Amino acid sequence: MPAANRRPLECIIPPYILERLTRCSLEPVRRQAIRDLAEAAAVHAVRDMAREMPSFLARSSPTRGRCRMIHDAEGRDELPGPLVRGEGDPRHADAAVNEAYDHAGATYDFFFERFGRNSLDDSGMCLIASVHVGEADGDGYVPMNNAFFNGSQMAYGDGDGLVFRRFTRALDVVAHELTHGIQAFASNLAYRGESGALNEHFADVFGVLVRQWREAVRATARARRAGRRLARPEPSWLVGADLLVPAATRRAVRDMREPGTAFVDDPLLGTDPQPGHMRDVAGGPSDRGGVHLNSGIPNRAFVLAAERIGGDAWETPGRIWYDAMLQLSRTSGFADAARLTEQIAMDRYGPLEAKAVREGWKAVGVKPARERVA
Repeated sequence: MPAANRRPLECIIPPYILERLTRCSLEPVRRQAIRDLAEAAAVHAVRDMAREMPSFLARSSPTRGRCRMIHDAEGRDELPGPLVRGEGDPRHADAAVNEAYDHAGATYDFFFERFGRNSLDDSGMCLIASVHVGEADGDGYVPMNNAFFNGSQMAYGDGDGLVFRRFTRALDVVAHELTHGIQAFASNLAYRGESGALNEHFADVFGVLVRQWREAVRATARARRAGRRLARPEPSWLVGADLLVPAATRRAVRDMREPGTAFVDDPLLGTDPQPGHMRDVAGGPSDRGGVHLNSGIPNRAFVLAAERIGGDAWETPGRIWYDAMLQLSRTSGFADAARLTEQIAMDRYGPLEAKAVREGWKAVGVKPARERVA
């Protein structure tokens, strides 16, 4: 599958960051950003076809259970490349292969154990990925500065080593992209305007929740082995923190709790433009109506609701948002999501949880839709 069949507009690195990098003074970074943006323009039809017919690209597990297939693109943009590790195979010498395998497994386990969901399509769809995706040019191998899900598989670049590190490093990135796959089989939110921002929002929510859950599971196991009482740190709401080459001016790709603060006055990335309130909502045709920018608004609403509810965010808040992700319609907007999440909170839990959800949305300037979401 060549580069023309990618879905880069649904990548973890949004267009507004790539556009900023096209003005970077570092030639390798600028060249790759220009290439990634050019490729993005060629994939609308393929991506939209995958949305209309998600089952067309699904590949079921022969056992109807967990199934992972990791391929090596070998520095090219033709997917998937040779298969290098399948389900149950021993660890590979390549760290990227093992990260892609382990993170896909953690994402599968989260959705199965928390919500009883059997892979993306709930029928055991194989989780296929390619690592070391890039492109050859006159100067040799140019690694992709992104990760994406194209409707049938994941693809990971190795990063440029100047801004971005290996994309398989970050569990929340893997879970984010795979959540896009779940949405294709659920509400299938249209990737434009508020519905597209909700699409990105749900991917961020569950990307972070998978990471928080996996970290808690590991911390609990370590505490038991050591015979100690478990002490958990405050949850992190950063998205893609493990991707960035460390610098004082950058913390993550996005900050769900405080949109607009993930990177500030960074010499390469600039300042995070995400709004956290409807008064600052981004308009216009770019980024398909602000799907990556405006996702900061519902992201903050979720975090505030989760903090008001208390406890582990993947428990009550995660269940509310999971049910909503399945029940929203293709063209739902922020007000629809606010109405539905409050409705689910009341029906499943009670008035205190419903109030917490309502207050979370109110804090970002979103009023619930009047009518019940079908």
